[in-house]
Amino acid sequence: MEWAEFLRWVHVIGACVLLGTGAGIAFFMVMAHRTGDARLIAHTAGTVVIADWLFTASAAVVQPITGYLLAREIGWPVTEGWVALSLVLYVMVGVFWLPVVWMQHQMRDLAQAAARDGTSLPDRYGQLYRLWFACGFPAFFGVLTILWLMLMRPGL
Repeated sequence: MEWAEFLRWVHVIGACVLLGTGAGIAFFMVMAHRTGDARLIAHTAGTVVIADWLFTASAAVVQPITGYLLAREIGWPVTEGWVALSLVLYVMVGVFWLPVVWMQHQMRDLAQAAARDGTSLPDRYGQLYRLWFACGFPAFFGVLTILWLMLMRPGL
């Protein structure tokens, strides 16, 4: 396997991990939230936090490295329209993802406390959940747009 082929493979795997983990995390958090059960939410949010750090964060680090090396190997300048737009969108996705990770930690902690104390989820949990949910849309559609740009390489 050539170096460029290897880089492309790793880059595609990273994109799959980002999209798949993001979609999976969102699905399981929404489904747990819908139950209103603090114990289930605490457990799910705990797993989500681990998955985000293990999979999403590692892929988020690998993506720009493999993308840069691949572009350099193939001869695409990072200033080329679709590449530059992909990078801008990648930063935008990160701007939404970092607070989401913090919110997941907070929601997990609030749900754990409610489960431990046998109380209802506090209003703060609901506020964080709504903000978490809202932040997910631009991040998700940003990743989808990046994938489209990478596949189509439109002349911009």
